[in-house]
Amino acid sequence: MVMFLFLVVALAVVVAAVTLAVVGGGEGRGPLPEVAPERLQDPLPPDRPVGRADVDALRFPLAARGYRMSDVDDALSRLGAELAERDARIADLESALAGARAAAAHHVPHHVSQHVSMDKPARGQEEQQ
Repeated sequence: MVMFLFLVVALAVVVAAVTLAVVGGGEGRGPLPEVAPERLQDPLPPDRPVGRADVDALRFPLAARGYRMSDVDDALSRLGAELAERDARIADLESALAGARAAAAHHVPHHVSQHVSMDKPARGQEEQQ
């Protein structure tokens, strides 16, 4: 019975000490200071396009329930916008290439082949050319 009372008193002292530390007490320091929320340390570069190394190095800070939604949303929005911009640029370049090929097909003499190979030459062919 004495041991039980000792444990109850010890538990009450621990609870009181933790409560005073959190709420503040005694020395006029007040409650525990507010900690600034952890923010994204490696933001995507604002002055140049995002590269593969930027995405690989991107680390999101943890929040109480996982990652901060605003940080993840911002990064995904930026990546989505850059991918859309690159897709549009690729489509423009492919359209310009198709137009150039069509124009070249009308101006090439019939005895010249109209097929241009975009394949890489084999090692033996590089030395011969």
